[in-house]
Amino acid sequence: MKRIAALLATCATVLGLTALLSPQTAMAATGCKVDYTVTSQWQGGFQAGVKVTNLGAPVTGWTLKFALPDAGQKFVQGWNATWAQSGSTVSATGVDWNRTLATGASADLGFMGSFTGANPKPSAFTLNGVACTGSTDEPPTDPGQGNGTPVGVNGQLHVCGVNLCNQYNRPIQLRGMSTHGIQWFGKCYNSASLDALAKDWKADLLRIAMYVQEGGYETDPAGFTSRVNGLVDQAEARGMYALIDFHTLTPGDPNYNLDRAKTFFASVAARNAAKKNVIYEIANEPNGVSWSAIKTYAEQVIPVIRAADPDAVIIVGTRGWSSLGVSDGSNETEVVNNPVNATNIMYTFHFYAASHKDAYRSAVSRAASKLPLFVTEFGTVSATGGGAMDQASTTAWLDLLDQLKISYANWTYSDADESSAAFKPGTCDGGDYSGSGVLTPSGALVKSRISTPDSFPTS
Repeated sequence: MKRIAALLATCATVLGLTALLSPQTAMAATGCKVDYTVTSQWQGGFQAGVKVTNLGAPVTGWTLKFALPDAGQKFVQGWNATWAQSGSTVSATGVDWNRTLATGASADLGFMGSFTGANPKPSAFTLNGVACTGSTDEPPTDPGQGNGTPVGVNGQLHVCGVNLCNQYNRPIQLRGMSTHGIQWFGKCYNSASLDALAKDWKADLLRIAMYVQEGGYETDPAGFTSRVNGLVDQAEARGMYALIDFHTLTPGDPNYNLDRAKTFFASVAARNAAKKNVIYEIANEPNGVSWSAIKTYAEQVIPVIRAADPDAVIIVGTRGWSSLGVSDGSNETEVVNNPVNATNIMYTFHFYAASHKDAYRSAVSRAASKLPLFVTEFGTVSATGGGAMDQASTTAWLDLLDQLKISYANWTYSDADESSAAFKPGTCDGGDYSGSGVLTPSGALVKSRISTPDSFPTS
């Protein structure tokens, strides 16, 4: 299912913008608030976040405009909106997945800019003609660091021995969901659905499945990179970890996409290096290729990430659709005897419960004492993503992963018309992602496991 180095530590200096908003057909009736922060600043450049919250009636369609007050300030690139600049005026227009803002809903935007001279404080924000007077003077918060959130408790993760460990150097297990292909199911990943994932499902992580082929990254590298960064931000805002999945599947040799991988990971690692919630998965499911070829790929991509982000955990795919070679008639010994020459890495294992049973569980049990494993994708059904849910095999798998403290993400947090999906078809056209009536049998079972307390160790 199949830091540019210039982005240094967060700077407290706030760049000033004189902001205006153009009218839209649907107006914010009573008010709004804007939280603006410079998240990084370096000589001649900066990165800023703009969170717009609608306090009035629901808004369908919006455009944020602001004027850069200094002639030396220029917009470079942005995400989570369609951005443009004319003279000193920059505009950001909502895109399909955030163009509607319900009462109390927010849109998290961001951009990079360049400047010469001073960076004065922003002023006079409005939303569709209504002044946003509530929060521009409030101190910025640290996203994802709220009490009790997975990122807030565990902080920057690392590999210790064969375990994924938190800031207290204690082994932990993360449990969460994978998106389906974001080129197909983008409407499923919005403020309401991600609120539900964090608060109702109590998930620890969101795996962002960015297909490379099949209408994915190769068709629009800048657009897909922006979408991935937006979902990283949304996970961070909710205290969840974001697993960036370079979803290679066909062709199965990851070296086919080596140059694309280097370009993509150089970009996302530079942009997200200061974040504590990012994990990189560099090849989804290698297939029809030897372990030595996968290892060669990994040893070329990992240094690209490390040049920008030296601390994040990186996950390497394995042979036979990330089965540690089992699906190719091999086993974990090829990785144990010839590991990737890198540190702070883990290895991928995938399973589909109705297809992969005792032989696969035995391989994981053996490998877990020698290799740091992460189940970045699993399904409760067959390897095709269809067929009946196998509750007994799924339960056996999840019990084993719990026992071994192996983290996992379920395929998929979507309403795809397949039994592996968590939601019934059509769910993403509405706004309910929490009620039991929208869940498939797979969704109900996985949610019941994910939503149990984590009990992360802190000492």
